[in-house]
Parts: sequence; C-alpha cells; structure tokens
Amino acid sequence: MTTTRLDAPDLLNATLVLVAGGHPLTGRVRVQGSKNIALHLHAAALTADTGTVLENCPDILDTGVCAGILEYTGSTVTVDGGRFTVTPADHPTPVVHPVLGRRVRTTVVLAAALLARTGQVSFPQPGGDAFCPRLIDRHLAAMQAAGADITSADSIYRASFPSGAVRAFTTDVNTPYGPSLGATVTAMLLAARAEGTSLITHPSIEPEVTETARFLQLGGTGIGWDQDGLHVTGTSHLAGSSFTVAGDRIEAGTMLMAMAATHGSIGLDGISCDALPGGLRDALAGAGVTVAPDGQQGLTAAAGALDAVEAATGPHPGLPTDTAPQLAAMLTQACGTSLIHERIYPRRDTHIAALAAFGADISACGSTVRVTGPATLRAADTEAADIRAVTSLLIAALAADGTSTIRGMYHLRRGYSQLLAKLATLGAHVTTIQEPSHGSTRAVYQRRPGRPSRDLAPAR
Repeated sequence: MTTTRLDAPDLLNATLVLVAGGHPLTGRVRVQGSKNIALHLHAAALTADTGTVLENCPDILDTGVCAGILEYTGSTVTVDGGRFTVTPADHPTPVVHPVLGRRVRTTVVLAAALLARTGQVSFPQPGGDAFCPRLIDRHLAAMQAAGADITSADSIYRASFPSGAVRAFTTDVNTPYGPSLGATVTAMLLAARAEGTSLITHPSIEPEVTETARFLQLGGTGIGWDQDGLHVTGTSHLAGSSFTVAGDRIEAGTMLMAMAATHGSIGLDGISCDALPGGLRDALAGAGVTVAPDGQQGLTAAAGALDAVEAATGPHPGLPTDTAPQLAAMLTQACGTSLIHERIYPRRDTHIAALAAFGADISACGSTVRVTGPATLRAADTEAADIRAVTSLLIAALAADGTSTIRGMYHLRRGYSQLLAKLATLGAHVTTIQEPSHGSTRAVYQRRPGRPSRDLAPAR
C-alpha cells in the first residue's frame, strides 16, 4: 500500500493517554527498528539510481512523512509492515515538499540527496523536535563546500551547482557541542555522487552515520576512516540495495528506564547488549539496573532500589542525548541527588516542569538537570511538545500513585510505533482517548496472557 498523505489533519487531533501507575513492568517485548537510522536511510535511498528495500522500518508518523516527501519527488514508495520500498525517479523533482519538510528533522539531509542527484534543490526549514535552537549551518557549509550556491527567502532555501554537478570537497562538520550527526550524513550523500574523493573532518560516528555509510558502500561508494576524518569516493551510478534497519537503542533505553522506575524485570528482543551505547549501559549500571545478554541475541534486565548517578550526554558511544529526559524520570525514584549534564545541545529541559507537576524534586541550571529522590510521585495532568519529553512523562506516570493524564501523543507517534501496546504487554495500565471534533474514542490497552506484543490490540 502507498502511504502518501500530504495533508493529514487527523494526526493533530488531541489524544489523551491515561496511565494508572504503581504496576511493575515484567515480561518480554521486541524493540522496533531505529527511528533515527531509518530516517537517514530514507534520504540515502533517494540518492541512489536504483531501487532500495529497507527492512525493519518502524511504523511511525515520521515514516509516512518521509514516504510522502519521496513520492513528491517522483519516487514510487510502498510501505508494507516494516518493509519500506523505494524506486527513485529517473529525473526527480528537486523539491522537498514545503509542508511535509517542516514535520521532520532530516529535511536538509533529504535535500542533500536531491541536490546530489539533480544539481539543484529547494527545501523548507526543518521541523521535528524543537527543545532548543537546532542550527543547520554545518549542512549548508557542506553544500557550499561541494560547490553549491545557496539563497533563502521566506524560510525556503534554494541550492544549486553552477556547473550542474557536485564536486569533490573538504568540509568540517564539528560544532561547539561535538560532531554534527546530520551534517555528517548530508556531506556523505553529497560526496557519494561526486567525482573523486571528498574529506569530512571531525565526523560523527553515531550509528546513523555508520549505517548510512554501510548502505552507501553496498551501492558502490568508497568509504574509509582514518585520523584525518571520513574519506568518501563518489560514483556516477549509485545502486540501491536491500538493507535491514538496526534495533532502536533509544526505544530500548526508554523501556529499560520505565522498567527500572517501576522496579520490574523485562526481556528485550531485536537488540543486543552490545548495541546499547556504553554511556547508557554505564548510567543504568550506576543506578543499579542489571542488563545482561540472554544468549538469544536479546537481553534481560532487572532493577530493585535505585541509586543516584552523575552522567553526561555525549557523542557515541556516550550517553545518547535522546535518553536524557527518560533518565531524569527514572532517577526521580533513585536515592540521592543525580546530575545529568547535557553536552550535545545547549540545553535540554522541556521535560522539567512537567516532571515537577508529578512531585519530582527536579530543576535545571544551564545545561545541567538536577534530580533528588526517591520522590513519591502523584498523578498529574501534563503535556509535552517533543518525543523524548513525552516518554519521560510516561515513565513518571508509570511510577506515580493514581491515574495520570498525558497529552502530546502526536509526538509519541512520531517516534514510537507500538510503545503503549508494549508497555501494556509488560503490565502497564494504559487507556487512550482520541477527541476528534465529532466525538471521542476510547481504547484500553490490556495485557493478554500468552500473547506476544505484536498481537496486542486495543480492547474497545
């Protein structure tokens, strides 16, 4: 089936989630394919001359948005379960859809793919989570290094190569907060179509980068790493391929922290202990969460009383910034004062006020979040405006006394395919209420003994 939806106002309907706290999470579920890796691979598929099949893609709103963006360029896109199939147009329309492009963070990466293929592109300012200013200057610098002229007006950027084609280049993707993940992928996609070898200095080594590099190598791009940076030798014909998206380390971390906050024990399939960044494993271990391989390419985890930790987000394999809000929620149940230092972005604290509404002793000073526990959390009516902040509220609600109401589920659906159903499989008591203009719809997610999470459906 085709997933193009250029205008989907129903996605913006207010949806409430009611969470009855106080139930330890136990059981076993499967981790989805990585949201962030998949979104960058969608752009890489647009760079290729032939078709691509991506397996294990997460069934999330951002997947549908990317499908619409690719179809707008003339590509044929089908989404069937976790399979995302792209047949690029011979002569793509060099435009990132001006509305859909504002709904995802990878807009400039998609634009780089079109620029590399066609020699020109127009694209809007990116969307996605706006928990702090998120600049695109390193992306634009990579385009300029590759020979592009760039103009902007009314929040629409236009880039083109006067010579008609990308040229080999050198660009630095470093920022005051470390290497830019997105700009590294932008530069790689441009270099993959350039004649000659390009150099990307201070590249990110996040899995989104290394997996995109592996995809490009399968298509005929030469890629090598050394002390100088990332060397990319382009090709005039880049082939697509069949590629499996790795498990989502952020969803895995989210479920581990939800388990720990409720003092439970769970098993996760679809991801190994080694796939969890070392910084995440260290933070969990320091807090008293035991994570171990299960001998079947999955892992098991358990937690009792939690201890305070001091941790700092950082580039891979450090603590992922996308797990910092969830970690803060978990640490409301830890004994002592914890400090979480944000080192990827200037600050990340949109979850602080909402967690305080649950009764958490939490505050932010500059880029550092301070949490003192264990706190007796009480049910709250809260809302968040970005993906990871919403999941931090879910964790707090799972640990709180009473039934909480959480708003902002549109953002949850952007990044997680079946998180509520998986939490219900593990024993959470979750009810969703959708409130369109003509009435409301209620769905109660229930654990069904003996049935895996993929078979769990709302009991209406």
